[in-house]
Amino acid sequence: MLLVAATGLLLLSCNNEGGMSATAKKNLEINDAIMKAYEAGDFGKMGDYIAADAVDHGGETGDVKGLENIVSEMKRYREMMPDMKSTMTRSLADDEYVYTWATMSGTMGGKPTTMTSVDISKFKDGKAVEHWVFMDPKELMQMMTPPPTTEPAKNPADSLNK
Repeated sequence: MLLVAATGLLLLSCNNEGGMSATAKKNLEINDAIMKAYEAGDFGKMGDYIAADAVDHGGETGDVKGLENIVSEMKRYREMMPDMKSTMTRSLADDEYVYTWATMSGTMGGKPTTMTSVDISKFKDGKAVEHWVFMDPKELMQMMTPPPTTEPAKNPADSLNK
């Protein structure tokens, strides 16, 4: 009897479209729109997707607060990798959060770069209000390491002999 009741509740909780609510679907659509606009370098509609008082917890030096500051950071990152392409491996959504496993690749500082991240975005009233990003520390270090130079290393003793 318990199995029948549990099965009935499960079936009632799912709709014909995979069990995702209309709110969760909308959040996923907005998240996808943010990712596509970021990849394209098209920041004009970010105010349609991100709340004016949103907070990005993934800033280099701490929280980035407010739509204007978030867009400014997005533009700065995009300029660092102008040929950036993103691939969303998997996204999951509910009525409050969207989780995205993504890979971004392109050229940064003259060298090919690939970064894998898990992004978590919180939504309220149809807009992103908070964002967190988690990246592989090894990939971060590779990204921050300057490319090798082709010039031979200078010997400090050479300057003393002149």
